[in-house]
Amino acid sequence: MKPSESALESLLQGTNADPFSLLGTHAGPGGTHLRAILPGAEEVEAFSLDGHWLGKLEKVDERFLFEGRLRIKPQPIRYRCTARGHDWLVTDPYTFGPVLGPVDDLLIAQGTHYRLFDKLGAHLIEHEGAQGVHFAVWAPNARQVSVVGDFNDWDAKRHVMRSRADIGVWEIFIPDIGDYRAYKYHIVGVDGAVQPLKADPFAFMSEIRPDNASVTAVPAKLDWGDKAHRDHWASIDARTVPVSIYEVHAGSWKRDRWNWFLDWDALADELIPYVVEMGFTHIEFLPISEHPYDPSWGYQATGLYAPSSRFGEPAGFARFIDGAHRAGIGVILDWVPAHFPTDEHGLVRFDGTALYEHADPRQGFQPDWNTLIYNFGRREVASFLLNNALFWAERYHVDGLRVDAVASMLYRDYSRKAGEWIPNQEGGRENWEAVEFLREVNRAVYRENPGFMTIAEESTAWPGVTQPAYDGDGKGHETALGFGFKWNMGFMHDTLRYMSRDAVHRKYHHEDLTFGLMYAFSENYVLPLSHDEVVHGKGSLLNKMSGDDWQKFANLRAYYAFMWGYPGKKLLFMGQEFAQRREWSEDRALDWDLRAAPAHEGVRNLVRDLNRLYRTKPALHAGDCDGEGFEWLIVDDKENCVFAWLRKAPGVPNSRPVAVISNMTPTMRTGYRVPLPLDGKWSEILNSDSVHYGGTGKGNLGQVKALHGEATVTLPPLATIMLEYTG
Repeated sequence: MKPSESALESLLQGTNADPFSLLGTHAGPGGTHLRAILPGAEEVEAFSLDGHWLGKLEKVDERFLFEGRLRIKPQPIRYRCTARGHDWLVTDPYTFGPVLGPVDDLLIAQGTHYRLFDKLGAHLIEHEGAQGVHFAVWAPNARQVSVVGDFNDWDAKRHVMRSRADIGVWEIFIPDIGDYRAYKYHIVGVDGAVQPLKADPFAFMSEIRPDNASVTAVPAKLDWGDKAHRDHWASIDARTVPVSIYEVHAGSWKRDRWNWFLDWDALADELIPYVVEMGFTHIEFLPISEHPYDPSWGYQATGLYAPSSRFGEPAGFARFIDGAHRAGIGVILDWVPAHFPTDEHGLVRFDGTALYEHADPRQGFQPDWNTLIYNFGRREVASFLLNNALFWAERYHVDGLRVDAVASMLYRDYSRKAGEWIPNQEGGRENWEAVEFLREVNRAVYRENPGFMTIAEESTAWPGVTQPAYDGDGKGHETALGFGFKWNMGFMHDTLRYMSRDAVHRKYHHEDLTFGLMYAFSENYVLPLSHDEVVHGKGSLLNKMSGDDWQKFANLRAYYAFMWGYPGKKLLFMGQEFAQRREWSEDRALDWDLRAAPAHEGVRNLVRDLNRLYRTKPALHAGDCDGEGFEWLIVDDKENCVFAWLRKAPGVPNSRPVAVISNMTPTMRTGYRVPLPLDGKWSEILNSDSVHYGGTGKGNLGQVKALHGEATVTLPPLATIMLEYTG
């Protein structure tokens, strides 16, 4: 059937929402009709993809519309265009069939597609005999969607996409383009309003800031060599093994001589050996997904599937992870499903409607960060985020995700006053849609990726954050979230508050260091001394400590040893291992020159030795999440500010208990009696007052002897010691 004049006119003007019905090849009684818009051409010949000449087309409109009827079957067509003595080839995208199929439609509609990142976005593929890129984007309320890019002069009329109306996805296969091509989506809303050009939510790469186009790229790599590492973590229970995390902001750990970011290969050359030397088990990166604004530290991402181009190509990040794994180091990413920025090229009103966010700002706007909140109750949005978690695990072999700002997701009234939020159906403050989203994410990543771990930054007393997210009985809302670990924010707040007090006042605040043991095993905890504690005027950890400079260093050493002897996994932000003096800033490298000073290098030596002990002594890690692995020895000596406890390794044969003793005053205590459960020799395996660490060298000459259940011990000033039973 011949199209109407109005249909052809809308096609030529670029406003027709269904160009596939008019362009391309269409079988009819007299043969196959070909129609194409070929800008600049005067004469056009049609060829099959394998080079066979098929016939000529006639120019039927001066706006470069060509038509012809040929006795061929519908098939992909390549045109040879000629004008002014020049010719060029154009493979017609409108002669190719769809790439997505009915199974994709079904799973996408259900929100149960666990490989969306293989289907949506831009994929370099071979399709119907041609190499090219398949683009697909979810924009269910759009009137029209086009791909624009450096391959079509950013002209929205050139590549209008095919609508899969049942699922709201638009797709097109564009032949003869490859990787590293910049593109965006041109979207016309249902009301006819043209949206700002949108980056691809599933883009695997983006332009480097301040440009913000998406870039066609192959994610990750194919030649992984980390099977042994992944098999190891899949075979063990992370709660019972050492987990010591070095938290890193990739843009400011070090810089090059031009004060520019190190790329992933340079980071691999320097960071991985350093972490190995320091004895950490994992690197945790602040968010590395693409983000437009450096001072957001990555927490306001616009490209969740794209490692930031600040640090090079996506394959570089994959090489970094592979190298870390081969060196025995895991990699954890900060992941931010709690909010997203309002940058116009991002997800905000993506198809002209509140698509990813809520329309009502009482549900869809986060006042703390001036950002938007995902609509977790919309299955396509939840699927977008869940697939992102699976993507990092599968495509980049990431070992875990630390989920940022979980509390803001769990509560509808988070940081809101009365009248600024909408209660749930029961009238409560819980965001049950977000709860079920988190439960499903944890179920999916643990099911699909053995050895993976998730860590929640959750600052409230929500019950069961690290309890398994089993399906409920249908009688009520299930609160268990299914995370592997949770940051122990209470430990961090209480202990830092204590260490900031002058020693003469500490006896009045003894509970700051003892209260945490009341709940230390209620969840699987990570003890976090994170980036949040050394920014925004908070100063460095060193400068949080009380006293003069000597006391600050002694306090910090005692505090680190206290923490490494305390039950829970460990996390330390970069620079604090050598007692960075200045507050951290994202726009400069750490002050590595401080390592030339003995006091700073002494702290680094201590952290390295603490990690070594933590990794090699089962008593210090096997019971991190098990109350059977902890026993108080001295809990109430407020006057002397002394704390002592025993660490044990429940279920580990032939493991030796370790006593941890802290003296939090600058007074050395000799002849101090400490109860010890086993008579015999207890070797001093660590003393934070060692001269090797910058201390005074006071101690116990290597060991003490316990008799009748106690030992006489020398406690150095502002120091923590560890004694291991050696019989």
